[in-house]
Amino acid sequence: MSAQLEALPHRHVLTLPSEPSAVRSARETAEQALVEWGIGLRHPAVDPALLILAELVTNSVRHAAVLSPTVTVIYAAGRDCLAFAVHDRHPYQPPLYGAVTGTGTSGLATVMELTLALGGTAVVRADADGGGKSIWITLPL
Repeated sequence: MSAQLEALPHRHVLTLPSEPSAVRSARETAEQALVEWGIGLRHPAVDPALLILAELVTNSVRHAAVLSPTVTVIYAAGRDCLAFAVHDRHPYQPPLYGAVTGTGTSGLATVMELTLALGGTAVVRADADGGGKSIWITLPL
């Protein structure tokens, strides 16, 4: 994780079984964390952020569960930044920015369109052993 993200004062980690119910749990946990951190659910970045999160968890459940029995979501926030990562133990690293041009899946295209429209960034980071990855989304508040 970059030094900028490590400096964010609010952080929460949630690990869930790689099954469809993980999507709802990840979203509900995000809503609770945002409220606890003083980020109103009516903030213009929140609904798109929750949709991005749901798409990423859905992708992990659909495509990585065979190799990854769990999916981990890391939530972080500061005064002017919201960040989250979805981690699984499948080694495939999707080309995020290719998704916008139509070469990726529709879920990743949605993720990237929303992220870029909000002025955010997306990064895929491989695990040190190459056996998994995290997709980090950072959005300005």
